[in-house]
Order: sequence, then structure tokens, then C-alpha cells
Amino acid sequence: MPTKPPTRKSETTTRRAGLRALAVSLPRVTQRAFGKRGFAEGGLAADWTGIVGAELATRCRPGKLAFARAAERRDGTLTLRVEAPFAVEVQHLAPQIMERINGYFGYRMVARLLLKQVAYRPQPATPPAKPEPAPEITPELAARLESVEDPELRAALGRLGQALGRRVLSS
Repeated sequence: MPTKPPTRKSETTTRRAGLRALAVSLPRVTQRAFGKRGFAEGGLAADWTGIVGAELATRCRPGKLAFARAAERRDGTLTLRVEAPFAVEVQHLAPQIMERINGYFGYRMVARLLLKQVAYRPQPATPPAKPEPAPEITPELAARLESVEDPELRAALGRLGQALGRRVLSS
């Protein structure tokens, strides 16, 4: 039985072999989910930390982006989900936030911010990592450092030698 030749373009395309970067296929996968919230390509939600900065991004997140005229995608209202204690601060920063967003996209995408307060979730404090104990200075390193007169410089060079020794031993 002869097979029928493909009629649609999607049937004629072949799968690419090999690995592809996640960034290549992520917009296609997330477009539908972000589109329901008003984020056409997900750029605002995906790059939020880069747009407003790390400190502000921990206090608020974009919730929904609505436009008066969906076809124009200009002068929209962005709903921000803000942790309750920081709502007043974010309200004062609203002009700067809108300026950063509009500067990022290159046009006046957001004309108004609507703040929605959410429950405050304190971030757990992460204990600082304990430094590894420094290995003892090898006799060879100590011999090389004897000629250094400055004690601070000798100590710094000793720490450097120890760190390099750890690297060599671990690889």
C-alpha cells in the first residue's frame, strides 16, 4: 500500500537531533500560560529580577498585565503582588518601577500599577557556610616564604599557596 505524501508543512519538518538550549523552546512552552495573565511573551515575569533589581523582586512579583485595548498593548495596568509590610514602600517606588519596565521594553507598556497585598512570608536565614580548615603549610612552601620580609605579605602568600595546594589535591 503506497503512502500518501505529506500535505502540511508540520508533517514535512523533521525533528532536530541533539541538545537544544532551554531558552530556545521555553517561550513556546510558556506562551499559553503567560498569555492568560497578560504577559505576551513572558519577558516581564521571566526577567522581573533583572528589571526591578534583586531587593525589590523579593518583595513584589507581577500578577497580571491588562490593556484597555488588547490589540495595542500600550498603557497597560500591571497588578503587582506585594508583601503586606512593603506595600507603602512599593507605592512610593511606583514611578521608578514603571520607568524601569517601560525602559526594558522600549515603549510605554505600563501606565499604571495596581498593588495587591499578599501575606508576608519571612525568608529563612541561611547560616553562613563554614570555611574549610586550612591545611598546614608544607615545608616546601614555608621554605619559599622565608625570604619574604613583610609578615602580612608572607601570611597572604601562605594562604594563597594553601588554597592552590587544595585545588591541586582535589583535582
